[in-house]
Amino acid sequence: MKAGRNYLKKNDQVEVIAGRDKGRVGKVLRVLSDRNAVIVARVNVVKRHTKPRQQGQSGQIVEKEAPVDVSNVQIICPDCAATGRIGKKILADGIKVRVCKHCGESLDGKR
Repeated sequence: MKAGRNYLKKNDQVEVIAGRDKGRVGKVLRVLSDRNAVIVARVNVVKRHTKPRQQGQSGQIVEKEAPVDVSNVQIICPDCAATGRIGKKILADGIKVRVCKHCGESLDGKR
């Protein structure tokens, strides 16, 4: 299966729009473009049981974030604070930027 186009980047603020964590907001920690998924801080937290690796060490239960499909999250525009879709725009100097469909402002910093 081919991965779709991924419009999210690390440190983007996103809201989960489907699933068990619907309505939760967090920052994108990692983008897994081959799996078409993202890892969002404090969202989709799962527990993993780990075995002791050295003698005398005890096993433990570790909580960590699991990937969320990109179709289940929407970006939050830093300017208008609305969740929405992303458009693309080519500036006069030839740089391609992501823009908010609501307010038209750039999501890739102030350019």
